[in-house]
Amino acid sequence: MIRPSTRVRYMAGMVVDATGSGMYLPLSLLFFHHVTGQPIERVGVIMTGAALFSLVANPIAGVLVDRFGARAVVVGGYLVRAVGFAAYPLVDSPLTMFLAVALVALGDGSYPPSIQSFVAAIAQGADRDRLLAAQRSLRNAGLGAGGLIAGAALGLGSDAAYRVIVLVSAAAFAGAALILRTIPVPGSPVPGTRTGTAPREAGRWSGGYRLVLRDRTFLALTLQNVPTAFGYMVLSVALPVYVTQQLDVPASLVGVLYAVNTVGIALLQIPVTRRLIRYRRTRTVAAGAATFAASFAAFALLAGVPVRPVALAGVFAATALFTLGEMLHGAPLSALVSSAAPEETRGRYMAVYQFSWAIPITLAPAVLTALLSLSPVSMWLLLAGGVSCSALTMLRLEPRLPARAVHARIPEDHEETDTEDRRAATATQKAGVE
Repeated sequence: MIRPSTRVRYMAGMVVDATGSGMYLPLSLLFFHHVTGQPIERVGVIMTGAALFSLVANPIAGVLVDRFGARAVVVGGYLVRAVGFAAYPLVDSPLTMFLAVALVALGDGSYPPSIQSFVAAIAQGADRDRLLAAQRSLRNAGLGAGGLIAGAALGLGSDAAYRVIVLVSAAAFAGAALILRTIPVPGSPVPGTRTGTAPREAGRWSGGYRLVLRDRTFLALTLQNVPTAFGYMVLSVALPVYVTQQLDVPASLVGVLYAVNTVGIALLQIPVTRRLIRYRRTRTVAAGAATFAASFAAFALLAGVPVRPVALAGVFAATALFTLGEMLHGAPLSALVSSAAPEETRGRYMAVYQFSWAIPITLAPAVLTALLSLSPVSMWLLLAGGVSCSALTMLRLEPRLPARAVHARIPEDHEETDTEDRRAATATQKAGVE
């Protein structure tokens, strides 16, 4: 069982991290436009180009996690981002802007595989699901609080407000690094071996990414997430355009839809996950994907609703359904994937899996807006079909996944014993037949 002090320190780090991120995210483009005077379109192109460095950092982080441990990479990534944000007020040209954003992107890219590996190292079984649920809940709360603080600061309308916000964000990342650095990790890495690995398994550790690419079950688990990852992006990319241009919903209500999602997750993720632990993670994830499909189908149906009040009520209902799908899907999937990965190469496994998020996140603005321009209804139906395929694939993968990944209540160190028990039972059955 995870220690209460470990949980408290981990969640404190997540709140500090999320508050700093929430302060900066709403004004990322505006900051450089304000500081450098560059046109907003040019700022967007430079930031997009620099952000591609996060794709490079992802596989590198996987290797570093397996070699030095997840905690070291998480802390290092936080410090890299802290330095990058601290450099933002010094930006005075497109080149320095590119370099500063690229530095932050390197830290951003290292975060997903390292933090998932870190959670897997400090929590097992149902504790992992609970910790991930608490993380999602508090991160949403922290992002919301950060956004409110940023809005209040920007209301002052001064150059100093912009600089204070990015410097506070830098301090938040540094603070999160210091907090997480104090969390003990069972079986700290020993030079030449993995965390908790006997020397006899060093050969398996050295297999690198070839091991991941030969694991067809894990690759299928990764690929099935791609349609759902596109689905997650509709709230920030497609939904605002759809509801304002197609459904004639006032633009001022877009923020309320975001609030339905973020506040709903902040308040309900923990109690929902507490009830879900008794079920198989694969079934819960599939149910979440099916709920996404239902919400996307509902958005598509709203295009044919002529009565504006009915359409408005339908938008909020479909958004609430989307939020429920996110609560069913997000935390259990993270726990399932990290549990399915072998401990000695978990960093590489998580890096490969992260591409199922990184690529859709990169392509979603272009793909979803193109689909919206062609046929908004077809976009929603295509997304619904994609996440339905993800749900069915998850159910078909269930028999091929390790028991520790499917069942939250099975600890990871039980897997080897469970395998021996199955072999012994099979041998006993054969002996009885003979």
